[in-house]
Amino acid sequence: MSYVDDLLNAYRKFVGLPWQQNLAPPQRVWMAVYPPEHERRLRLYLPAFKTATIEEHHPWSHVDVTKSFETWMASHEYRDAYFEAPDLLESALPAFFSHLVDEVRTALAAHDEPHGVLALLGTGTLFGLGAAVKVSALLNAVNDAIAGRLLVFFPGEHEGNSYRLLDARDGWNYLAIPITANGSGR
Repeated sequence: MSYVDDLLNAYRKFVGLPWQQNLAPPQRVWMAVYPPEHERRLRLYLPAFKTATIEEHHPWSHVDVTKSFETWMASHEYRDAYFEAPDLLESALPAFFSHLVDEVRTALAAHDEPHGVLALLGTGTLFGLGAAVKVSALLNAVNDAIAGRLLVFFPGEHEGNSYRLLDARDGWNYLAIPITANGSGR
């Protein structure tokens, strides 16, 4: 069995547990943590994660932010100037972050089932976009809109309450529930 098979099995067990309804918004976030080199295989398994969720009688939906930056940049009126002088892009990243927050909030609003799961893919593409665009900031900006659970597919590492995207040096503490290939981290 592959790492992703093990992660799917851990998720299958986890999604089948009874759900506590009176959790703080950050605790409604589940982080499916996996090594970055398994990204492509994980994406192939996305239908199996959906099936595991539906088999436990929970509605499923997903939002993929993999191409969000590209789409935003393609429609930006100053995109050519940013390509000519990339250092200017730093000042535009807060606007992209607002766009990203709106995109995820829109998906959460469309999937407002208190017993549902909204999966978030593509968080690895946020790496390297600067201090204005971080997964931790995105989760903090949207967690109050989570009706059921937000399943974040997270290519990185988890230790204690600390998460490190793409094995970066700095991590952040977050109250999300980790799901790892060897079972939940709690």
